[in-house]
Amino acid sequence: METTAAGRATIVVLTHNRRVQVLSTLEYLVRLPGRWPVVVVDNGSSDGSAAAIASRFPFVMLIRAKRNLGAAARNIGVAYARTPYVAFCDDDTQWEPGALERAVDLLDDTPTVAVVSACVQVGAMRRPDPACLSMARSPLAREHLPGPQLLGFMAGACVMRTRAFYEVGGYWPPFFIGGEEALMALDLVEKGWRIVYANDVITRHFPSVLRDSRLRERLLIRNAIWVAWMRRPLRAAWHETSVQWRAARARGIAWPTMLQMILGLPRALRYRRVISPAVESMRAMLDLAAVSPAPPGPDRHAA
Repeated sequence: METTAAGRATIVVLTHNRRVQVLSTLEYLVRLPGRWPVVVVDNGSSDGSAAAIASRFPFVMLIRAKRNLGAAARNIGVAYARTPYVAFCDDDTQWEPGALERAVDLLDDTPTVAVVSACVQVGAMRRPDPACLSMARSPLAREHLPGPQLLGFMAGACVMRTRAFYEVGGYWPPFFIGGEEALMALDLVEKGWRIVYANDVITRHFPSVLRDSRLRERLLIRNAIWVAWMRRPLRAAWHETSVQWRAARARGIAWPTMLQMILGLPRALRYRRVISPAVESMRAMLDLAAVSPAPPGPDRHAA
């Protein structure tokens, strides 16, 4: 019997202290056409999320982390997937009907592609996420790929080849959250995989009010510097550090951000493996495009 698209991917949902929102998201996901297996990783919630999920969705695999592991909790979810692909979903995002089928077909047809980054539509008005507008304009060579080539993706809105996820070791736990996909993207492309943006693979994003934007800003800057020192040549790493320092100062968060960065930098340097000139050239091209005149850019790390 031919395997259906729905049997080819597992939806991995990450949640933390958003009980009402995750229940709404799961209600939507389990009603998608097809029978997509769903794995929920509750990231140490204290608001009764896990109990509510278990009660309302007993057929969904629920994994209860003892504490908040941030993005690394996705590693646990993938470990329970038994499909060649995984579709990542946060508790405030919902895959549109037909989106996962299109992503699976794309991955089936293009064996070199490891990640399909989706088109994210925000809120009831379906406003395109600025990060997606940036990805659609990617200056990287198309290389006969089925969409614009990227050197990044949106961690909570992508479909990934399970084998490729394991090849690069999943998400690095010290990042916690915020730009955590940047290291994985560099490592995937370094290994010969490709990442593409698919405008017709659509997910909806309903941003939660339950978020610490200030903390996320600090983590995004800290993590960007760590990634630079873990993978980029010295000159590029120093340049990225300077850029992020200026960003932190402009936001009034320079000293707490840099203190966290410095304290964790020795650990990051233990994993330093400089990317090849070819991949560094791709990264430099994206850096140049980011400072060139263009429509408003992404408000979250993506390309």
